[in-house]
Amino acid sequence: MSGSIVSSQIAEPYAQALMSVAQQNDLTDKFGADCRDLEKLIEDSAEFRDFVANPVVDSEAKKAVLKQVMGTESNPFFVNFLMLLVDKRRIVFLKEIVAQFNALLRKLKQTVLAEVTSAQDLNDGQKQALVDQVKGITDAQDVELKIDIDPSLIGGVIIKVGSKIIDASVKGQLRRIGMSLNSIS
Repeated sequence: MSGSIVSSQIAEPYAQALMSVAQQNDLTDKFGADCRDLEKLIEDSAEFRDFVANPVVDSEAKKAVLKQVMGTESNPFFVNFLMLLVDKRRIVFLKEIVAQFNALLRKLKQTVLAEVTSAQDLNDGQKQALVDQVKGITDAQDVELKIDIDPSLIGGVIIKVGSKIIDASVKGQLRRIGMSLNSIS
């Protein structure tokens, strides 16, 4: 078995348990926000990611850092869940667990994730236009945008929703023109 299959098999029951607690206590949106914040922290901070995954680091040190990261505004149920992950030595799967929770939440809320790669920052009007376009394509109730900036696109965007990719970038258009010119000769 590959590592990603094993980690998803471990992450899924924990994410489902967290979702169950969230639904029982009407905290799905709050837990979703906390999971998105943690997911972003894991992506942005290699230091945090390495600290959490390091088996040599003492459990109490991990708990202290997690409590500090979550702050006082986090729900005690959520913080206790993180402490349980440390105790069960499953904190190394934190990234997979929060990603799985977010997927469950999107399914519950009939929301799709649109991964957008743009040549430059998008303003609110452009983001709303993307949301409207994705809603039209998918018939989803709502759209969650995950935006990455890649200046090499020159202009435009690439939108990925599930397995569907829409390449409306200048780089993609130039590549398609180049391929059609090559096929003519």
